[in-house]
Amino acid sequence: MTPAIRINNTEILSNNWYTLKKVNFEIQQKDGTWQTQSREAYDRGNGATILLYNKEQRTVILTKQFRMPTYINGNPTGMLIEACAGLLDKDNAEDCIRRETEEETGFKVKEVKKVFEAYMSPGSVTEILHFFVAEYNKDQKIGEGGGLHEEQENIEVMEIDFEKALTMMESGEIRDGKTIILLQYVKLQRLL
Repeated sequence: MTPAIRINNTEILSNNWYTLKKVNFEIQQKDGTWQTQSREAYDRGNGATILLYNKEQRTVILTKQFRMPTYINGNPTGMLIEACAGLLDKDNAEDCIRRETEEETGFKVKEVKKVFEAYMSPGSVTEILHFFVAEYNKDQKIGEGGGLHEEQENIEVMEIDFEKALTMMESGEIRDGKTIILLQYVKLQRLL
C-alpha cells in the first residue's frame, strides 16, 4: 500500500550552505486513519560519483579530502578517502561527473557508464546520487586535479591498487558509503 500524503506546511529552518526544511504533514495509515508527523529534510541538490579504474594496472583513482561532518562525528583527522563526486548544479549527471572528474582527479575520461542511482540517506537528505564507472589510462591525465580553489577544495588524488582498496575498505581506512558501493560494484561485475 502506498500511503496518501497531505503536506500541511513547510518551514525553512536554514538556507545557508544548502536548505534545511521542516515539513509538517499527514500520512494515511494502513487502517485508513490519518497520522500527523513532522520531519526535517536537508536539500543539497542531487549529485554524481564515479570510480575510475585501469584494467591493465588493476588500479583505481580515489580522492582524499577533509570532511567536517566526519570530524565532528568521531573521525579524528576529518580526512576521508572517496570516489570522485560532485553536485549536479544545473548540469545533467553525465556532464557533471565529467567536469568533476577533470577538476578533482585531473583525468579527462572518454566514456563513462552510469550504473545506477540511489538515495544515500533518505531519512534526512533529499539527494539522489548518480553512480558511474569509467576506464582510465595515463594518457588521459590532463592536469593535476585537486579541485577548485574558489570552491575551497584541497583534494589529494590517489592511485591505489584495487585489491589494496578492497583491503582498506575492510579495515576501515575507506569509510565513505558511495566509494564502498562503487568498489563492490567493480568487484561484483569483475571489471578488474
